[in-house]
Amino acid sequence: MISTARRLALKIASYGVMHLVVAILVAFAITRDWRLALAVGVVEPFFQTIAYSIHDRIWHRIEHRGMLSGVEEAAEAVTARLEVMRPEEQTRAHGHGHHGHSHALPRSLKQIALKTVTYCMMHFAVAVTVAFALTQNWRTALAIGIIEPLVQTVFFTVHDRVWTRIEARKARRAEELASA
Repeated sequence: MISTARRLALKIASYGVMHLVVAILVAFAITRDWRLALAVGVVEPFFQTIAYSIHDRIWHRIEHRGMLSGVEEAAEAVTARLEVMRPEEQTRAHGHGHHGHSHALPRSLKQIALKTVTYCMMHFAVAVTVAFALTQNWRTALAIGIIEPLVQTVFFTVHDRVWTRIEARKARRAEELASA
């Protein structure tokens, strides 16, 4: 359970750092004011990281909804979090060769695209709200709210794919150890 919590914390922390750097650079490119860019860069990623965590958990539920009954899903979530589920049980629970726990790679390009679009819309709303609160200027807030999420969406997709590969590699290692 501790290593699962540690991986989730690392995933969220790495997202936060990536978001911080990109937000500062985009805000500076728009405002040409380092103080405002740093303010946007520090405040906006804080709220985006919270929103990202909520978005990730919602998508976990969506990705698992059609696969398991409510009782099976609850049991799978608990055992995966406690890391007591054997690899063959994970294969049974997830099917289609998927291994691991909550932050599963969507199974189709359509699902990947939908996850990315919903992330972009959520990001836009948070970015505009934070930028307006800091600048009190709708034009600047909308510019930051449009450009920054588009840039972040590219980085989000790359970040999500990297973490999916890390988790898949870990699941393969666990399966190899279990079968050895």
